[in-house]
Amino acid sequence: MDSQQTFISHMLELRDRLLRAAIAWIVLFVCLFPWANDLYSLLAQPMLNSLPKGGQMIATEVVTPFFVPVKVAMMTAFLGSLPYILYQVWSFIAPGLYAHEKKMIVPLTVASLFLFACGMAFAYFLVFPVVFGFVVGIAPQGVAVMTDINKYLDFVITMFMAFGVTFEVPIVVIALALMGMVSIDKFREARPYVIVGAFVIGAIFTPPDVISQLMLAIPLWLLYELGVIIAAVLVRNRSVTPPASDYQPMTDAEMDAELDRIEAGQK
Repeated sequence: MDSQQTFISHMLELRDRLLRAAIAWIVLFVCLFPWANDLYSLLAQPMLNSLPKGGQMIATEVVTPFFVPVKVAMMTAFLGSLPYILYQVWSFIAPGLYAHEKKMIVPLTVASLFLFACGMAFAYFLVFPVVFGFVVGIAPQGVAVMTDINKYLDFVITMFMAFGVTFEVPIVVIALALMGMVSIDKFREARPYVIVGAFVIGAIFTPPDVISQLMLAIPLWLLYELGVIIAAVLVRNRSVTPPASDYQPMTDAEMDAELDRIEAGQK
């Protein structure tokens, strides 16, 4: 009966925290909704800057000019409310964690948010101008490049996810090393495979120009190396053994003598 009540109380707490997270997302979305068109214009600026003079983007469906900016506002609201959402998640799971797990999760989560934002910024400010300049530059003579705003949004989200996840590589390496699932030597041995995999991923998730592929593959490789270095330092620090305790367990003879003494005292 107690276990059932505990389960119900946990479910009620989970519901309340999910509700708070959803409310935070909705409230921020409502606040950003009046600027939905401005947010999309900001997102589309790298493409607009690459188009020839007089170039523009198009909408091929009736409701696209309304729904695409709304999607951008919703995604921006989610990113803005993500720290509060993660706080609710943390408040729910923290009571069931050990102290050393809490010390590990908090900095890794903060670092994950920071690195994901860095990946998105890297894609927006450095990769997009190169990619869109390449796409516009290779267009045949007489072909006007006019991208559909919905397809542009899909492409941007894919690139944001690709670079955001790429910048999470150090966190994955550090977490696996600290949990003891993969040793530092194994990470170092896997270096050639990681390099090849980085270039394969760059070829899959970027347009077919060498520069944009290198702009994904090289950071992926370097971030992997950074994660290995940091993980090696952290694992080395954790491997320092604490001083031995003075406690020594009793022998069988000492245990029998102690029991005899207790029984004599009771009589």
